[in-house]
Amino acid sequence: MSIENPSKLENWRKKYGTSVIAVSCLCSLITSWGNNWILTCFLGLGVLICGTIGISDITSRNKKI
Repeated sequence: MSIENPSKLENWRKKYGTSVIAVSCLCSLITSWGNNWILTCFLGLGVLICGTIGISDITSRNKKI
C-alpha cells in the first residue's frame, strides 16, 4: 500500500469547507429574508450549525500545527 500526500485543494477543503457552506447559507438567508419563513429558518440553522463546525475545524487544525 502506498501512502499518498493529500493535495492542497483537499487540505483547504478539510479546513474551510464548512465555513464556505455557512457563508453561502448566510448569503441565501439575506436574499430570501421575509419571502419564505420556513426557508429563512432552515438557512438560519444552516448558518449556525455549519458556522460552528467551521470554527471548530479551523481552531482544531491550528492547534495541530
